[in-house]
Order: sequence, then C-alpha cells, then structure tokens
Amino acid sequence: MIRTFNLTKRYRNVLALNNLNLEVPEGQIFGYIGPNGAGKTTTLKILATLLAPTAGRAEVCGLHVGRDSRAIRPLIGYMPDFFGVYEDMTVDEYLTFFAAAYGLRGDRRKQVVGDVLELTDLAGKREVMVEALSRGMQQRLGLARTLVHDPKVLILDEPASGLDPRARIEIRALLKEIKRMGKTIIISSHILTELQELCDYVGIIEQGTLLFQGTQDDLARRTAMGGLIEVGVADRTDEAADLLRNHPHIQEVTADDSHLRVTLGPDAPDHAFIPELLIENGFRVTLLQKEEVKLEDVFMKVTKGIVA
Repeated sequence: MIRTFNLTKRYRNVLALNNLNLEVPEGQIFGYIGPNGAGKTTTLKILATLLAPTAGRAEVCGLHVGRDSRAIRPLIGYMPDFFGVYEDMTVDEYLTFFAAAYGLRGDRRKQVVGDVLELTDLAGKREVMVEALSRGMQQRLGLARTLVHDPKVLILDEPASGLDPRARIEIRALLKEIKRMGKTIIISSHILTELQELCDYVGIIEQGTLLFQGTQDDLARRTAMGGLIEVGVADRTDEAADLLRNHPHIQEVTADDSHLRVTLGPDAPDHAFIPELLIENGFRVTLLQKEEVKLEDVFMKVTKGIVA
C-alpha cells in the first residue's frame, strides 16, 4: 500500500532521511515513531505529495510519488500536526467547502458531509462556528475533512497533539472505527502508550534512518524484551529457580519470595514448557504470567535520543 525505496531527503547540510525503506501493509494502522527531528514529518509530507525527495522514490497505492502525484491525491487524506481552519465558517460549511473541492455535488455532497459528521460524532455541532470548537473537536473536524472524499489511505501527523486524556481516548476509538472501514492509516505520535494499543505495526526512525519496522511482538523479540515470564510456586522457590536456570531456553532467573522472574532465550518457542517442567519435578505452580512489553521501554532501548 505504501512503500519507499532508498528514500532520501537533504536540507542543505542536514540529512533528514537516509535511504529509508518503509513498507506499510494495506488495511493496517502503522505507528511511525521517533525523537523530534528524526524525519517523521518529512516522510509524511513526501507521501502526501507535498515535498519532493532528494533521491529514492515512494509509492502510494502502487503509484509513484512525483510522477503520479495528481492520481495519488484523491486516494489519500492528509492531516498535518498543525492545520488551519476557516474560523468564520460553521462546521457544516467547512466540510461542505472541502467536499465541493473534491468534486462532490448536490445530494451526494450533503450525504457525505452528514456521514462524516456522524462518524466523527460532530453531528450535534453542525451549526457551531469552527472557532468555537474545543481543541479536541477541531481535531475531529480535521479527521472529518480528510474523509470527505473517501480516501484509501490516511496520513496523520500527531493527530492527538495537545489533546486532553478524554479527547485522546475518543480520537483513538475513532481511528479504530476508521480502520474497520478498510482504511490504511500511517500515524506519527509521541504518545507511545496509545500507539501500543492502537497500532498493528510500528516503524522506529532516528536521525533519518529507519531502525526497525514490523509488529510489536517482532520488536520485543528483536530487543530481547519479549521473553519475561513471572512464575509463582507454592514452596521451594530457590530449588525451582535452580531447575529453570539449567534449561537451555532460559537466559536468567531471579527469585523473590514465592515468585520467579524468568527471561527466555531468543530461541525459546514459547513459555509453555515452564509449568510442565516444574510440575514434572514436583513443584506446585501458582502463577504463570507473561509480562507485557511496553513500547516506551523498547523505544528507549532501540533509540539513542539523537536527531538529524
């Protein structure tokens, strides 16, 4: 759906993107993360046909960014991190204007505007002036604007920026609903806890270089942070720890009262062998729980905090 091939962008003496090879699967939500100045916005502007690369190429829906930009624009909805609104318009007038700009006419235009208002939960704000909307409502309006022409791909740069917790939760729920409609979404954000719940795939970029792309489970395995298991035994904790330490698929075991924290090796297929091994040797297992890997922790391990 979205692919880049050695995509490079240079601003005078600053290398913003360095041979970026990115792939966003169709129908998925792709979280694009990195420190400030890493190259996220530059990437999204190129994909949105607003910026020309210095070298390499990008494709959206199989079309070449640059050569086929006119054909790409009806297929994408782009929402920058800061977008202007026409404050002297009502919400309905604002969306009607953009629907008309995309060539929608008559009853079809009215129907589309009504549909996106319902989808973004703005139907009750139809006659409200845009300038009177809260920051969260304006973000919803920005999303509604990107949807009026029914694009296949949404390119969203920090859509939850500056929102309060409730508004962020509402935006997250809205993006999940949009994904269920079959849209492909690439989203950059600094709110990693939300991306962890929202995204199917992630890409990590730093200093213009893509460090990783894949599922969150892939990322956890690659950083050796996906194999932490908490194990509880009824008694003989130290003996259980010694038993597990001698297993070839276990890297490390730490004991704390009746609990063990087990780190699996990279070749371990899963953790199902742990309770089997303990029970076979006469231990009573009271707890078996895989520790959740936090995207924030993995991000800190992968990146160094440097910018382009």
